[in-house]
Parts: sequence; C-alpha cells; structure tokens
Amino acid sequence: MLRERRTAFTLIEVMVAVMIISVVIMALIQAYSNNLHIFNSIKNQIKSNQYASSLISNEDYGFEDKHISLYDLFREFDLESDLKMALKERKAEVLYKERESIDLGEAGAESQDAPRQTVVLEIGSSVIKTEEFSTSLLRLRIK
Repeated sequence: MLRERRTAFTLIEVMVAVMIISVVIMALIQAYSNNLHIFNSIKNQIKSNQYASSLISNEDYGFEDKHISLYDLFREFDLESDLKMALKERKAEVLYKERESIDLGEAGAESQDAPRQTVVLEIGSSVIKTEEFSTSLLRLRIK
C-alpha cells in the first residue's frame, strides 16, 4: 500500500496556530499598555515633586494662600525663554494650613537690656494645585 504524501497544513493546524499567535499578541499589547500607564504616572509624580521641591526652596511662597504662575516658583533659576513662557501661562494655587503651633517658652539673653523672645514652632501643610495635579508637603517654621 502506498501512503499519500501531505503537502499542506490541515484547517485545524492553521486555526491552532492563529489562536496561539493571537494570544501572544494580546499579551504583548496588554504589557505595552500597562507599561505606558505606569510611565505616565511616574512622569506626573516627578513633575509634581519638582514643583513641590521648588516650593520648599522658595521662602516667598508656601506659608500663606496665594494664586501664582509656576514661573514665580522658578524665578531664581536660569531657564530657557520657551520654558519661561510655558511656566508663566500655567497657573497654580498655593494653600497653607497651620496644623499645630508649639510654644517652646522664652529664650534669649538674661540681661535686663535685651527683651526676652518667645520661640514658637509652627507645623503646617502647603498644597500646590494646578489643573493637572495637586501635591502637598509638611512645613516647619520657627517664629
């Protein structure tokens, strides 16, 4: 008896191969989507941390409520003109709330000529809000 020689794939073999390829492609698309979401989330966190750190280093803002442009926070830095214009257009709101005030008693010189000074430790939180994000930080101030 002679056996017939196969020269092509059967329909079942083709369908199984297509299903395997489909599952692999869907897994790759899902992994790409998850990575893109995580990347955008980290990018926004970095941006908000940069704005918060500029608020910490700036003594003019952060201890009272103000409406400012983001350029006001970065005024001391040497920035390119395009970046300056972009920051001037972006508005932000800085909110401050005193959380606790601790009176540390009287400190100062013991002489009769110099008046005694009261030292107060103030703990508060500063929040910077823009249209895209909001971030907050705790502040410590000695009065």
